[in-house]
Amino acid sequence: MQTILGANGVIGRELARRLPAYTDRVRLVSRSPRRVNGADELVSADLLDASATADAVKGSAVAYLVAGLKYDTRVWQDQWPRVMRHAIDACARHDCALVFFDNVYAYGKVDGAMTERTPYNPCSRKGEVRARIATMLLDEVAKGSLKAMIVRAADFYGPGATLSLTHSTVTERLKAGKTPQWIGDARAFHSFTYTPDAADSVARLGNRPEAYGQVWHALTSREPMSGEQYVRLACEIAGRPYRLQVAPRWMLSLMGLVMPVLRENAEMMYQFETDYRFDSTKAEQALGLAPTMYRDGIAATLKG
Repeated sequence: MQTILGANGVIGRELARRLPAYTDRVRLVSRSPRRVNGADELVSADLLDASATADAVKGSAVAYLVAGLKYDTRVWQDQWPRVMRHAIDACARHDCALVFFDNVYAYGKVDGAMTERTPYNPCSRKGEVRARIATMLLDEVAKGSLKAMIVRAADFYGPGATLSLTHSTVTERLKAGKTPQWIGDARAFHSFTYTPDAADSVARLGNRPEAYGQVWHALTSREPMSGEQYVRLACEIAGRPYRLQVAPRWMLSLMGLVMPVLRENAEMMYQFETDYRFDSTKAEQALGLAPTMYRDGIAATLKG
């Protein structure tokens, strides 16, 4: 049995499609889980409830924590430590391995490429929360009380990734015949993880005993990519002339009225104003796989 905690998001759904290659029993856990594969076991549980989390994990060999919380700093500060504590305790209690799917906020602003060795130096409140819960998990691993790993991804793009920035500013606007938008410096490099690659990385690493006790970066293309280049590729694939509107900081509050992802994004603007480079060489070499090229990923995203 392998269990997905927080199964309704885009990574949870993509992961569910891949797990039958490794197990004949897949359990999907969320407040209102939805079946992805015909044989999926559905368990309704609130991860803020320690007892419900423990019951949801019982009988599992591996649990994947891929939950998403409301993109709100106060919610994160209150709820993420509780969710992590409950997942750790549940997995320790039932002798279950834990795979935590994380982002890069804990690294803060990095000069150069982000790797698994990049130290935590958060420069945002959300980053402080992420550093806290990642440290909480790694401390348990160091004590020997838990078998676990962290798999991190850069910003998302991909079919069904409706909460990603590129979905609202590029994909949906192109589909609606509107000019794509960007925030920050459109010329700054910015890595993006293709959601099917992220899920594939999590599934493969979660089923490799030697991968535990480590931090991994999900497969992510190292092609030089900027906001401008992303939009140019998307316009070309969509058969539209290249056009781009770059929104200054003062416009974020106005855009946030219709784009929820931007309302809480002010403290994260450093990610779009300077180069944001993500390196997944470690996973590529361990798995013997190459990440999806941006042209292929953007084409599938626009079609999805």
